[in-house]
Amino acid sequence: MSITEKKLVALLSCADLAPGSVQRVDVAGFPPLAVYNVDGSYFVSDDTCSHGNASLAEGFLEGDEIECPWHNGKFCVRTGAATAYPAMVAVCTYSVEIADGQVCIAAPSEEAIAKPD
Repeated sequence: MSITEKKLVALLSCADLAPGSVQRVDVAGFPPLAVYNVDGSYFVSDDTCSHGNASLAEGFLEGDEIECPWHNGKFCVRTGAATAYPAMVAVCTYSVEIADGQVCIAAPSEEAIAKPD
């Protein structure tokens, strides 16, 4: 495989995520993920709030901000940046590609996947 080729992991069908909604997705090789549809643009971040271990997918999506359901901290779904206290640490975001009607992210590299001894 050339260095410019990359493997994609399909998370869910675009048709399964209405505009203004968020859904948690569990996929091998990644922590739990939150997939967002902001006016037809898709974004993916880690699902776990950096402040209190809550699922962001259970929070409230308003525009491009997700509000944590536990302590009302907010994050920008585009960048992962914490935008409202008590959240102060960003959540990880992933580059999204749409392929065959699926929301996809790059597969983790083999080096990034922990292998048992």
